[in-house]
Order: sequence, then structure tokens, then C-alpha cells
Amino acid sequence: MPPRVRPRRSAVAAPFPRVLATPWILGATLLLNGGCRAADQAPRLQWPVAAPPPIQAGNPVIWVALAARLGPSTPSAAQGAAPLRLRAASGSLTLEDEAGQRLSAPEVTLRWRWEPLPQPFLVRRRVLGPFASHESAEAAARPWVEAGLQPVIAKPADWEVWAPAEAADPPGRSSRLLERREERRLVLASEGPKGPRVWRGPMRLLAPAGLRWGTGTFRGPFRLLPDAHGGWSLVEEAPLERYLEGVVPHEIGAGSPPEALAVQAVLARTWAVRNRDRFRADGYHLCADTQCQVYSDPGQASTPVRQAIASSRGQVLVAADQPIHAVYHASNGGVAAGLEEAWNVDPVPYLRPFADGDSAFAARTPLPVEGAGLATLLRQGTGAYGADHPLFRWQRALTAGGVETALGARGLSVGSPKSLKVVERGASGRVLALEVAGAKATVVLRRDSIRRALRELPSTLFTISASQPGVWLVRGGGFGHGVGLSQAGAIDLARRGWTMPAILRHYYPGAELKLLGALGPQPPSPPAF
Repeated sequence: MPPRVRPRRSAVAAPFPRVLATPWILGATLLLNGGCRAADQAPRLQWPVAAPPPIQAGNPVIWVALAARLGPSTPSAAQGAAPLRLRAASGSLTLEDEAGQRLSAPEVTLRWRWEPLPQPFLVRRRVLGPFASHESAEAAARPWVEAGLQPVIAKPADWEVWAPAEAADPPGRSSRLLERREERRLVLASEGPKGPRVWRGPMRLLAPAGLRWGTGTFRGPFRLLPDAHGGWSLVEEAPLERYLEGVVPHEIGAGSPPEALAVQAVLARTWAVRNRDRFRADGYHLCADTQCQVYSDPGQASTPVRQAIASSRGQVLVAADQPIHAVYHASNGGVAAGLEEAWNVDPVPYLRPFADGDSAFAARTPLPVEGAGLATLLRQGTGAYGADHPLFRWQRALTAGGVETALGARGLSVGSPKSLKVVERGASGRVLALEVAGAKATVVLRRDSIRRALRELPSTLFTISASQPGVWLVRGGGFGHGVGLSQAGAIDLARRGWTMPAILRHYYPGAELKLLGALGPQPPSPPAF
């Protein structure tokens, strides 16, 4: 899902148009399988990767990575690296590569090998980042897009934006130049009667009875794909409605009321379509963790979950005839945030701040929430929707040592912190800028970087005060970024008898429910924030 912290855990008119391949995609298969043209010797932004197919409107299929960044990162680590084991749920699975090699067995063990490239190449790019979220990276990429470039958003560790080395820095930002000569490639090999057999990607994997992976079984079909960083990904081709069966119970909880489950199904469907280019750099659409939407074994979905998905089949939330930014989170603490409070982006009309409660609660919680009003809000929340969430109200103690360590892990060296001060708030009362003054330097954490750096904080709806030297008491409310649907609020409203459409109108005012097939042509990728 959208960046957020999780709670406790179609007839379609026309296909989405194909996204044009950028120069670093062209010739990908040729290079990976051993050949290389003269044109391929020009510097590249990344390892060549074929783009995932467009999501066909008549039969939407999501390429979702069950596992990413597989394989040792250096040749020296290959010898001791654990092999990749693929096991059929029953019967056999079949592995096939583009050279036509095939292998069928109940279990396949593949070992990692580094091989010299016939033609080494240079990776050379400008890099912006790191960023705490894809949304922040997308916003940072906008000036390069407006300048006519085709920047790439990628996630080697944190999110980054890549552009040709000759690109000028966007206004107010500094990029860094990365140059690296690639002379070896990571391949997979299996043992055979005549010795090792090398498999080069992309590869197709069929498991008629399903593939066991982690704690679940997945139906597939599957692909083993090389990624933008020289590693590999195990990707499932999951029809959209089946994909939802693996998302909905893990995002809102299988025991939620039926109307809340249906709400989550609509949002998960909308979010998946809207964010279909999130991992395009790596050759697939979406990941399976909290950087996208949590996706696990669809076969474990309960009957109520399946019924909720079926009852909303094909429905998405739209504005201006396009899928909306269907972000959601666990609990808003009684006040919804505007989109611009979570990320450095322009506001949108259907994601605005508001007091999320009954009429009496709304009357005593005017916006902007600040000063004494914020302190009062965080002391009590009678009348707020979703107030029974375990993190509706919370307290944390931050220590100087803990803050210094947390910032150091993000590459920020301030020395021992001397003060923590809120320097800007949004209309919902959330902290937009937190100043940390240390013995060596002062830094200002902004929006999503606050929780990404100080992971002890469940949300940015908080007050902070010095408790004793080197210790600060943080009183807060909510769990997650606070934008869009509060899952705790949706569960509460469903229990009060609200319907799925009514809950969606409440959290996304102005957005409309439509069938995916009723939408007009989709842009090549979602508009940048």
C-alpha cells in the first residue's frame, strides 16, 4: 500500500497504453544472454531490464515480486551464498529460460555464479536521494520530467531518482554522480548429469499445483527476472482480483466487518492500478511488502474476504476519470491529514484535513489544530471514529543517544542532540518539520523523513517536551501517515452501519466509484505528484 504503517496485524473498455521503453531497457535480453551491440557500449543508468507488460484492461494482471534483490551482491560472497530453492506444492514445476532450456522436477535448486560479461559496460548516472518514500522521490523527479528528461525512480536501499549524468541539478537540490564499470553478471546454475547448467534470465516458472514460498503457496505463473541492480527477483503474475485476496486480509484484518473489507478491496484495487509503474525499473509492477501493499498467500483468504472482493469486483475510486491516490493507514488519531502534510507535494481536493468524528467532536476540533487545541485533542478523543485503536493515543521517550544513533543510520551526523523542536505544523496538527540541534550540527527532518528516521514514533501527530537532560517526552495520536482512509475509522463506521460507498465518500470527498472498464485511456504512468 501506500507508504503507511499497517494496523495490527469488469468488463473493461480498452487496454492501458504501452509505456515506451527508455534507452536503458533496449537490448536487455541481448546483453543478459551473452551478446552486445556496439550501441550498448554507451553508458547506462542501470543494468538493462525489460519493462513489465502494460496492465491489460480486459484481464488486468499484476506482476508482483514475492522476493526482490535475490543473490549475493559481490563475486566474493557467491561461494557461501544460500542457493535459491523452488518447490512445487505438489507434483512438479517447470523452469524454462529464453534459450529454450527446460527442467521439470518437484524441487529445483539453483546456485549463484558470477560470470564475466562478453562486453563490460559503464553504469553512469546522476542520483537524487535517498528518499523516505516513493512519493517523495516522485515529487523530487518532477523538475527533471518537466525539463524533458525520463528519470528513473528506483529502490537500491532507500528510494532514489536517476537521470543521465549530464542532467543539471533540479532547483534547490544537489545530485551526486555515480560511475561503476560492470564486468561480471550474476547468473543461476543447476547441477546436471553433465555438470553445471547455467540459466540466464528472464526465466519462466510454471507450477500447476502452486509454488511454496515462505509460509504460503502461490498459484503463478512466475518469472525469475534480473533487476536494475544486478540481482534477481521472483515475480508472480497475479490476476488483479486474486492479488486482492492476498492483500485485503493483511492490510485491514480478516475479522473486519464486511463493509470495511469491501472498502479495503476498492482501495487496494485502486492503489494497485494507480501505482503500476512503482517498480518498473526492476521489471515488475509492485512489491509484496509495506513499500507497496502487503501481499501474502491468496489461498488463505477467508470466505468473508472473498465475498467482499467479489461484491466490489472491478470498482475503483476515480477523480478526473483517473484512479486516485488511494492512500490509507491504520489510525489518524481523530484528525485526517492533507496529502501535502505527509509528502512535499501539491494538495489534491479529495485528500484534505478534517476532524474525523461525530458532529460534537468536529465542533470542538476546529482546524488548524494547534496550541491548546492540539494538547486537548491528544488528552482525549471522545467522539472520534476509530478511537478504540491501540495506538489512538501513545507516549514515547526519546533519548539523546537513541536519536543520535537513529540519525547516524540515515547518514546524518549531528553529534549528541541538545534540543528537539517542532518548527512547522500542518492544518491537522501534524509535524511538518522537526529540528534536531546537536553538538556537531543541526538538521531539520521533514514530513515522511521524521518517522522514517525516528522509527519509535507511530505518527507525526505529536507534541514534544524536554523531560530531563537528554530525554524528551513525545505525546501523540494515530498510527501511520494519516492521509486518506483510517482503517480503524472505517471499521468503526462499518460497525455503526455505514455502507462501503458512504465510508469512501467520507474519507475521499469528491472521488467517485467507477468500474475499471469505464475509465478513459490511462496515461503511460501516473502523473507525478
